[in-house]
Amino acid sequence: MASASLQFFAFILALFGVFGAITATLLPNWKVNADVGSNIITAITQMQGLWMDCTWYSTGMFSCTLKYSVLSLPIYIQAARTTMVLSCILSAFGICITTVGMKCTKLGGDTDSKSHACFAGGVCFILAGIFGLVPTSWYTREIISNFLDQSIPESSKHEPGGAVYTGFISAGFLLIAGIIFCTSCFKKQQGAWIYPSKPHHFPSTEQESNAGYNLQDYV
Repeated sequence: MASASLQFFAFILALFGVFGAITATLLPNWKVNADVGSNIITAITQMQGLWMDCTWYSTGMFSCTLKYSVLSLPIYIQAARTTMVLSCILSAFGICITTVGMKCTKLGGDTDSKSHACFAGGVCFILAGIFGLVPTSWYTREIISNFLDQSIPESSKHEPGGAVYTGFISAGFLLIAGIIFCTSCFKKQQGAWIYPSKPHHFPSTEQESNAGYNLQDYV
C-alpha cells in the first residue's frame, strides 16, 4: 500500500513536470530586459524566448515576433529548442507508460509486466528531466556571462526570465518522479532475490523412492 501511495505521489509530480516543461517551452520570457526611459510612459520590457521575441509597453501594448530562421539563431537556442521538445515528448510517454504500470490501476496485465512498465516510465522521466536541465542551465550560463561582460552595453544585457525557473523546477519534478518509480520497482525485484521461492516437491520422485523401499521389504 505504501508503495502504491508513493507511486501515486510520483505520478502527481510527473504531471506537474510535464505541464511545466510544456509551459516553459512555449513561454517567451526566457530572458528579460527592462529599459526604463526618463518618463514612465516610455518604459518597455523586452522578452526573448525559444520561438518568439516579445515587447511589452507600459501603455498596455504587447507585440511579438516569431523566429522563423533556425540557422540564424545562436547554438544554445537551437539546442534548447531540441532538448525541450524531447523533454516534453519523453515526459508524455512516461505518463502513458506509468499509467499502465502503477499498482493502483487495473491495466498492464500481471505484476511483472506492470513492474517493467513502471520502470520504463521512470527511465523516461529521468531522461526528460535531464533534457530539461541541459537547456535551462546552458541558457542561464549564457545570460550570466553576457551580463558580466564589460564589453556589452547595459541596454543589451538581460536577466533570466520566468520560463527558465519554470524549466528548472519542472526538470526537478521529473527527475524525482523517475527516481521514485525506478526505485520502487528495483526494491520489489531485490526482495524477490533475497527471499527466493521455496523449492517445489515432485510427487512422482517421492513415489518412485517409496516403491523402491517396498520392493526391498518384500525381499
